[in-house]
Amino acid sequence: MTDIRKVTPDFAVAPQLAPQDLAAAASLGFRRVINNRPDHEAPGQPTGAQMQAAAMAAGMDYVAIPVVGGPSPAQVLENHAAIETAPGPVLAFCRSGTRSIISWSLGQLQAGNRTREDLVQLGEAAGYDLSMVLPG
Repeated sequence: MTDIRKVTPDFAVAPQLAPQDLAAAASLGFRRVINNRPDHEAPGQPTGAQMQAAAMAAGMDYVAIPVVGGPSPAQVLENHAAIETAPGPVLAFCRSGTRSIISWSLGQLQAGNRTREDLVQLGEAAGYDLSMVLPG
């Protein structure tokens, strides 16, 4: 299983997952997986269709919100909605987990759910520096 980094009790991020990782993620209690990585970003990467099939086979919801570079305002909103409406804990992934945690943190900040300081601390605890990407 890949490196799953718990950010909150209901949200975690990970670097690229393999289809077989999704059954293990479901056994850990995750109910929705968000794929923030576009198809064909790197050779050998599983496709979104493969990840969706594996998520569904594991009994998880699957949402694809591919982010190239930084998330757009629309992608931040889409990520936030996918997390807020999830039937349980969410696991989001991209190549390193960075785009996923940035998308989540911007959504949290815009919704007024958490302060910038809280988000920077949560990011740091998960191994990500959000201090340069969150508006101050």
